[in-house]
This record gives sequence, structure tokens and C-alpha cells, in this order.
Amino acid sequence: MPLFKRKRNGTIILDNKEFRAYIRKILGMSPGNLRMYEIALIHRSASLTLPDKTRINNERLEFLGDSILNSILSDWLFENYPNASEGFMTKIRSKIVNRDFLNELAIKIGIDKILVSNLPPGNSTKNLYGNAFEALIGAVFVDKGYSGTKKFFVKQLFKNYIDLGKIITTDNNYKSMVFEWAQKHKMTPEFIDNENYDHRLKKSIFSSVLLINDEEYGRGQGLSKKEAEQDAASQAWEKLKEIS
Repeated sequence: MPLFKRKRNGTIILDNKEFRAYIRKILGMSPGNLRMYEIALIHRSASLTLPDKTRINNERLEFLGDSILNSILSDWLFENYPNASEGFMTKIRSKIVNRDFLNELAIKIGIDKILVSNLPPGNSTKNLYGNAFEALIGAVFVDKGYSGTKKFFVKQLFKNYIDLGKIITTDNNYKSMVFEWAQKHKMTPEFIDNENYDHRLKKSIFSSVLLINDEEYGRGQGLSKKEAEQDAASQAWEKLKEIS
């Protein structure tokens, strides 16, 4: 039995057969563990509770999908750009995992139509669809493994939805954009950076918090301080656009 069958806030909730067909269209291949995809599309605002009081939502799959997505992109860039510098590959990967980009990609493939949440219509909760996309990647990984997830991303998404040439030639320097905005409004931006060694990944992971006039506007993470700051700046820019 599917986890959900009803309409909620305009979201189209499909029955088991329809849901499988919808996921198959997104993936370009038949899903196996359908329950994982159902969980990937339940936002924490609509968490369901099992008889043992366990709450079901997509946060754990989102955490997994974030790591898998970065790994797949790193793998693909390394394979397809054998002469590219680390800086180039980091920049392209950062553009693709950028929240704005993932939000748009999620909508393109139809996640917004079947994501279950209790948020009111028109709610501008940050990264709602992009986070669900990462959860979907996590679900594909659980269902199909690394090779199947890479196949989905490369064959289905790169082929149909991602214009790599445009990504390469578009320069979204969010850090510069934030600093220009702050200067214009006579405010002071500051990054608080931190480095921690991840023993599982065997590499340093950098985190960054962007403060403007001592108020937090964004948090970022990356494999370099620059990448983490750019990620934090991209989050900050979304807030600044709303108040500009």
C-alpha cells in the first residue's frame, strides 16, 4: 500500500500504480524499492508516524543524497575533463549543487507536483524542492546503488535538463554579489570559517557562516574554504533578493 493517497495543498498524490509510473518517468528506468521514493517525497512538515512512533520524512535521504550527488559529480567531471584543474571542477560542481539550480532542476523533473508537505500554498520555504531532489538521489542510491544513481544523473538529467555549456560560461559569483550589496547598503559582511577532518571521507571539510552586521544570513559547506564561502553566500543572496 502507498504511504499517501490524498490531495494536500494542491499536491497531486498518486495511487501506487500511478506513483510508480511517475517515478519511472523521472528516473528513465523502473523503480524497485518504491517505498524509498515515497519517503523521499515527504517533507518534514508532513512527517508521518508509524505505530512504533517513528516519524517518516525525507531528511535522512536528503543527507545521503547530498553526499552521493557530490561524489557523482566529482567522478563525472574527473572522467570527462581529464585536463581540467581542481579549481575548474570544483567551480562547476558548486554551480550544479547550488540551491537555486537544484530547486529549478527539481521543478523541471516534476518533484513539485508530488512532494507532500503541510506548508501553505505559496510558502517560500528555502530549498524545499532542491532538498527533495537530494532526497530523491538518496532514494535512487538505496534502490539502484552508486552505478544506477550515476546512470540516472548522467543519462537522464544531463541529457534532458542540464545545459553544461551554459553552466560553464555563466559566472555566479555570489560572494562578490553579496559584498557589492552590503557595500551599497553600508553594511559589513563577514565569513566565519571552520575546518574539520572527516575520517570517513579522509579529507578536510570546510564550513562557513556569513554574517552581515553580525546577523547570520547563510551557512555553507565544501571541500575548500572558497567553496564553503560561495555556498554560504548563495544562501545569503536568496535572502537579500527578498529584502532588496
